[in-house]
Amino acid sequence: MKPIISPNTRIRHPDSFIVGAGSIVDDFCYFSTRVRIGRYSHIASGCSIAGGADRQFSLGNYSSVSSGTKIWCASDDFVNDLVTIMPAGCEEIKTHFISGDVSFEDYTAIGSNSVVMPGNCIPVGTVIGAMSFVPASFEFQSWSVYAGTPIRYRGPRNRENVLAQAAKLDRKVLLQAGA
Repeated sequence: MKPIISPNTRIRHPDSFIVGAGSIVDDFCYFSTRVRIGRYSHIASGCSIAGGADRQFSLGNYSSVSSGTKIWCASDDFVNDLVTIMPAGCEEIKTHFISGDVSFEDYTAIGSNSVVMPGNCIPVGTVIGAMSFVPASFEFQSWSVYAGTPIRYRGPRNRENVLAQAAKLDRKVLLQAGA
């Protein structure tokens, strides 16, 4: 199944924008970093994923980014540095720039209007509730639920049920592909 990418999406680095089978990128999303999206994953409308060509955002298989979410692979330090676009060759002037790839592994999700700062790896099976704030380089546990501003651990996620559903989906997709 071919991926669906809305024509109303802005992609700054189309040569580094890879989307897996069955995945969907909805209207009015903005991407200014390298992007890799797995199979049967979804980025809902109005998301912004930024960080420049030196950084990468990745979303695993069977994963979701809900509407209005903002994911930053690079950010200014608003306390210690000048907050502006730096001309080429002047980047070293900022001494506290916050930068790091952001990855969501398989079976992950983040709720609407959340913000993720640079340097985060959301491990397999982990979900983040709506309107949450994820600080830079947060320490996550796999198969867990997080929410809040800033986020905190809320409890375990039902790993067995999620994996059973993914296995059923895989079987059904394979049957449909062979039909």
